[in-house]
Amino acid sequence: MKYALLHVSLPFLVCVAVANTSLFNNVMVDLSYEHYAEQVVDSLPGFLAMPFNSIINVGYVVMGLYWLFRNNSSEETKESRYVRQVFALMAIFYAPVQWTRLATMRRAPAVLDQWVTLPIFAWVSVWCSFIEGGASWRPWFALTTQLGSVLSYGLALVHARGFEVALGGHIVYAVHKGVRVHRLYGDHLSQRHLVLALVSCGGFVGLKLLDHWLARYALFQCVTGHFWSKVCDVLQFHFSFFTNKINTHVFDRFHC
Repeated sequence: MKYALLHVSLPFLVCVAVANTSLFNNVMVDLSYEHYAEQVVDSLPGFLAMPFNSIINVGYVVMGLYWLFRNNSSEETKESRYVRQVFALMAIFYAPVQWTRLATMRRAPAVLDQWVTLPIFAWVSVWCSFIEGGASWRPWFALTTQLGSVLSYGLALVHARGFEVALGGHIVYAVHKGVRVHRLYGDHLSQRHLVLALVSCGGFVGLKLLDHWLARYALFQCVTGHFWSKVCDVLQFHFSFFTNKINTHVFDRFHC
C-alpha cells in the first residue's frame, strides 16, 4: 500500500502546487455559490455552508477506505492489489479537494477539482488495459497514460470548454475499455456491475448539468441535482471496482 500511497500523493501534491500558481488564472471555473442550486446556510460554519453537497464528500472517503482495505481474494496478485489501492486512494484524495472548493470558493481548489477528475477516469482505462494484457503490469504504460491525462487539462487553457472536452474524452474511453474488458473476461456479475456503473456515470453527468433546472421541482429543492450527481459519482467509483472481480479469472486463465 505504501507504493500506491506514494504514487498517488506525489503527483497530487505537484498538482496542488501548480494549481496555486498563476498558470490557470484564465481557466473558466465557477467561483460563486450561485452555480449550485442548493442554498447556502449562513448559520453553519464555512465547511458546511452547503450541507448536502459538503457532507457527500464523506461518502468518497468511506467508499475509498472500504475498497482500500478490502481483501477480495487470496489469489489477488500484488499488481492487482496495487491497481485497486491506487483507485481507492484517488477517491479518498478527491474528497477534501471538492470539500475545500465548496468551503472557500477559491480558484485553486476549483481548478484542482476539475484537474484531478481526469486521471481518475484515466486510471479506469489503465486498470482495464492491465486485465486485457493478461494481468501483466506495464508501469510505463500506466505512467504515460496518467501523464497524458494530467497534461490534457491544458485544453482548459486554450478554450473556455477545454475541460469539458477533455473530461468527455476520458469518460468515453473509460466506458469503451470497461465494456471491452467485460466482453473478454466478464460474467453475469460483472455485467450487472458494469450496467450499474454506466447508469451511475450517466447520473453523475446528467444530474449535475440539470441542477438548476431540477430545482424547479420540490423534490430537488432541498436535496438538489448536484448532490445526487455526487451520489452517482460515489456509486460509479464503487461499481467500477468490478474489474477487481475479473482479475481473479484473468489470473487463473493466464497463470494456471
